[in-house]
Amino acid sequence: MTEQRKLGAQQAVLSSGQAEKIVALGRAVIETEAEAVAALARRMDQSFVEACRYLLACEGRIVVLGMGKSGHIGGKIAATLASTGSPAFFVHPGEASHGDLGMITPRDVVLAISNSGETDELLTILPILKRLGVPMVTMTGRRASTLAQEADVNLDISVETEACPLGLAPTSSTTAALAMGDALAIALLESRGFTAEDFARSHPAGSLGRRLLLHVGDIMHRGERLPKVTLGTSLLDTLEEMSRTGLGMSAVLDAEGRLVGIFTDGDLRRALDRGIDVRETRIDAVMTAHCTTLEADALAVEAVRIMESRSINGLLVLDRERRLIGALNMHDLLRAGVV
Repeated sequence: MTEQRKLGAQQAVLSSGQAEKIVALGRAVIETEAEAVAALARRMDQSFVEACRYLLACEGRIVVLGMGKSGHIGGKIAATLASTGSPAFFVHPGEASHGDLGMITPRDVVLAISNSGETDELLTILPILKRLGVPMVTMTGRRASTLAQEADVNLDISVETEACPLGLAPTSSTTAALAMGDALAIALLESRGFTAEDFARSHPAGSLGRRLLLHVGDIMHRGERLPKVTLGTSLLDTLEEMSRTGLGMSAVLDAEGRLVGIFTDGDLRRALDRGIDVRETRIDAVMTAHCTTLEADALAVEAVRIMESRSINGLLVLDRERRLIGALNMHDLLRAGVV
């Protein structure tokens, strides 16, 4: 569609007075679904506790089943469970009848989702699940349905009305199912004592994972890339060392290799303001003693906090005997995705 035709379509909608109707319709959908979820919360009862008991006692995996839109919701619920400490995966009920039932073992627990409770593909595999002795928790919109009656525990996710004006498209019902799945996942998370660190281990590539799992030792510069000079070195030689490593600083060590100070780009600016001679001046006279350091096992996010709170751009890393083992600056933390 050309830009002119797009503009014409937009003007046609606006000129026909449909804008307010569109907004009202969107608002009505959200309010209908919000009320469905609120009603779900009011119906929470002992069945929810029993469902959680089955899922907590699972020695294998939580196997989530669902067809159509319930299947899409089931996939998301399985992913949420798995990422919050309850190992889970989704199995398509149609594929289950053609070999995928082999994925389910007696150590597992099945979580089946069906608004009608009469989904053919689920009822087809129900006898097999019964023979396996797999506990089954169901989420249905009809407590009198076959699936609800055959379950060990059924969670009522019925809704008064769908948000679809035709009453046909799964809208409120899928929202209610998703909310119930989230409720299960968070209740299990809390019961298992699942922590932010546990969550990070499941999401190592995410920002939270990097902030909670990445240590200074994982990203610091080592060995020949470390900028360092000894006491008595000229400022000119120190600047050459800083240029070689490109970290904007250099450690100053004593004869035994222990840290006694640091010299940074900021120290250089202050020294030049005083009119010092870079050839004659020794590093001892212009370095900053008692500088801020940290250890390699510190979290990288702690390095960020220190740099930001003290308005510095680099840190030296020491071992327990105050010997230099690493260095890093804000650019390293940015590249690592910690900032």
